Amino acid sequence: MSQDHYFSREPKTKPHYGLIQAHLHGRFFEFLTASGVFSKKRIDLGTRLLVESMVLPEVGNVLDLGCGYGAVGIVVGALRPRASVYLVDVNERAVRLAKENAKRNGIRNTVFRSGYLYDAVNDLKFDVILSNPPVSAGLKVVVPIIQRAPLYLVSKGAFQMVVRSKIGGKRFFKIMEETFGNVDVLAVESGYRVLLSKKP
Repeated sequence: MSQDHYFSREPKTKPHYGLIQAHLHGRFFEFLTASGVFSKKRIDLGTRLLVESMVLPEVGNVLDLGCGYGAVGIVVGALRPRASVYLVDVNERAVRLAKENAKRNGIRNTVFRSGYLYDAVNDLKFDVILSNPPVSAGLKVVVPIIQRAPLYLVSKGAFQMVVRSKIGGKRFFKIMEETFGNVDVLAVESGYRVLLSKKP
């Protein structure tokens, strides 16, 4: 894996910054981005589909796992001001951007942690876990995101993940079904699908 891969703890490339403006869930958002983070030039189609179709509680804890520059978690914070939204990424540059973007968009119900997968939130349980997983980092990263999720969910908590239909879509569907005993397709669009499983 390249040192400059966005699933690196600290990308080695000098950051080149950009600004994205997007309408998500009927609201306007602005995101500072940089080289060395995922989808720096636009909100990618998978993230957009996850944001538009995610099922959220009014209150409780929500985890944006692999938050990048924070698009998913910041939209959650805007839509659910009484929820506590945790944004976690292994990429420290991404976490710094996410913090800045929460301030930029006036979102205050967010907590930011840097660490590998769930290691940064070992002390917490969540009502919802959301992820646009780093598929290019390989199955050794993505599969544990699914398989470890029940350990961090409350009873009846939901794990929601967006995948590309042609790149592991069926495999991840099967792994979620095996892990949770259930899986539903929330949305399908532009070659992506959002999958949801609930902890019994």
